[in-house]
Amino acid sequence: MPKHFLSRLVGKFAAAKMGWLTTKAISQFIKAYDINMSEAKLKNASDFETFNDFFTRELEEGARTIDSDEDTLCYPVDGAISQQGDIVDGQLIQAKGFDYSLTSLLGGDAQTAAPFQGGKFSCIYLAPKDYHRIHMPMAATLREMIYVPGELFSVNPLTARNVPDLFARNERVVAIFDTQFGQLAMVLVGATIVASIETTWAGTITPPAGKDIFRWKYPASGVDAITFEKGDEMGRFKLGSTVVSTFSPDMIEFDSNAGPGTVTRLGELYATVNNK
Repeated sequence: MPKHFLSRLVGKFAAAKMGWLTTKAISQFIKAYDINMSEAKLKNASDFETFNDFFTRELEEGARTIDSDEDTLCYPVDGAISQQGDIVDGQLIQAKGFDYSLTSLLGGDAQTAAPFQGGKFSCIYLAPKDYHRIHMPMAATLREMIYVPGELFSVNPLTARNVPDLFARNERVVAIFDTQFGQLAMVLVGATIVASIETTWAGTITPPAGKDIFRWKYPASGVDAITFEKGDEMGRFKLGSTVVSTFSPDMIEFDSNAGPGTVTRLGELYATVNNK
């Protein structure tokens, strides 16, 4: 299947203002995936000019509460945990029988991956019904963004169990952050039908022309530093996907009650920092 061509074609439709046809498509999508529109700021299919506007819909005020404890992390998205745990010998668990490389995930540079070797990771899958804005799990300063071209395999649980190196092969945007407790990487993984990935500081990142890896560096301090508070929006999926987060060694401990299959909700307890 020509995954890139199909995804870009669907992306053009999703971005188009097509009046009643757009409204019909949104209505059918809401019905097919039983989407809870009562928590959205705009509640009717006709309120959205494009399918992308609907898919990246804003939640109404109060729909999610951000955990306020400075010593905890909150979930960055609505979704379900695919896998999470320790990064062992530079490998992350994708599914039973499948591991993949941390270095490859972060763009192939060993120096970029070094701060996360021996740390922890978490992979959260966003289903079509989920809220598709991505938020910060903790306060942080952006240091680097990396665009990595790649495949556009589906990233649903069935594919994750059957396609080796899935998250290190798909197109993705890697954001590297400094925090007061260590370094954090958030990897926004593309998939089949994902029209684009956006960040709040750079707008649409994918798809640029060509197959090169692109890197952008950002200042650590000063007026040009890009900083976030816990719960701030940092990106969006247009026809969404998966977020893989990696953490420095001894930085955090995940909620002991969470694991593969756990449903996540933006703002709820994700992990606790290790204060040393």
